[in-house]
Amino acid sequence: MELKCMTFNVQHCMNYVTRDIDYCLFARVILQSGADIIGVNEIYEPQAEILAEKLGYGFHFAPAIHVNGAYYGNALFTRRPLLAAETVMIPDPPVRDGAGYETRAAAVCRVAAGETELTVIVTHFGLNPEEQQNAASTAAGLLRPQNCILMGDFNVTPENEVLAPIRARMTDAADLFPAPLKSFPSDVPDRKIDYIFASPDLKITAADIPAVVASDHRPHTAVIRIETKNERTDSI
Repeated sequence: MELKCMTFNVQHCMNYVTRDIDYCLFARVILQSGADIIGVNEIYEPQAEILAEKLGYGFHFAPAIHVNGAYYGNALFTRRPLLAAETVMIPDPPVRDGAGYETRAAAVCRVAAGETELTVIVTHFGLNPEEQQNAASTAAGLLRPQNCILMGDFNVTPENEVLAPIRARMTDAADLFPAPLKSFPSDVPDRKIDYIFASPDLKITAADIPAVVASDHRPHTAVIRIETKNERTDSI
């Protein structure tokens, strides 16, 4: 079985060109991608509900902070059955030299893929190194050795050593790019800060960062092959 995954920082569903909140635009980008499982960063809880309704997908919202009268954080949308979900908070770093931080969280979901269960983790790293270290450590602690996908906006470029504990256990979908691709900013991207990782038992068969200008980030997609129980039986 193959599933298409997408990670997409939607910047609270704001159209990057018009600066209007545009749910139809983001629903269209997701639907046209053909993605089965979508991890979203920077979304308010009511927006996640609206987007899920437009998509017709199940979803889990993982709140990180409460701002502007609503919870804000990450979400997972899936057209595969969502079996279970929880929100795991990322520890805040100490405030140093007057520099603040934004509390972060991860959505940890179990999604059905035939008779196989996937663990899908959607997270969003902070901007300063201490936030990033805490986020990477938390993500690494949530990883499973099999049937596991990790994705999100990590706010670091690929050579950053903070990714080392994740790279030691997971495969980067960007390894499938025919040439380096970048994800931010969406109109003239100059860096890659969005990622999809998969456990070694899962085979990534394709990956892309399509030239889509909807949010300030481009979406990142990957096609992942999962060996289901039925497929293992048929191969004996």
